[in-house]
Amino acid sequence: MTDNKWASFKVAGDYSTDVRSLYEAWATTEGIEKWFLRKANFYTIPRRTREPHEFIMTEDTYEWFWHGWPDDASEKGQILEANGTDTLKFTFSGGSIVTVYIYSRNGVSIVELTQENIPEEPDLTKNLYVQCQLGWTFYLANLKSVIEGDVDLRNKNVDLKSNFK
Repeated sequence: MTDNKWASFKVAGDYSTDVRSLYEAWATTEGIEKWFLRKANFYTIPRRTREPHEFIMTEDTYEWFWHGWPDDASEKGQILEANGTDTLKFTFSGGSIVTVYIYSRNGVSIVELTQENIPEEPDLTKNLYVQCQLGWTFYLANLKSVIEGDVDLRNKNVDLKSNFK
């Protein structure tokens, strides 16, 4: 068995805000829609939709929708861990796992995101390692822009598609 060096990556960003605010930005519908998603639905085990300010919990499921993409391009998955303070883990594209860890160091808060279990893809145009790493890098930058300056960098113009062709 060969070691797949394309099976995981880690990206991180620093933020001039507190850990609690960053956790809320990831772990509530209202928070995650401000910087990442057009629409987020989080569902409890009995399939109740969580309220916008309500924290997600371990074993919740989700359905996510992005700006610039039709509703049939949604992402569905499960929350594997949500500890209520600084750690989230969820399933993501291709059966991969994303872990978000938020902590404070030297007067700033850090978001450290690891995506692992990324499947090998022979078609390089569908390479999740590259596509997800680019995506997360942008969205972590957008999180910083929204939290620190209230400027959303996402393209919300539906007439401009993501590839601009």
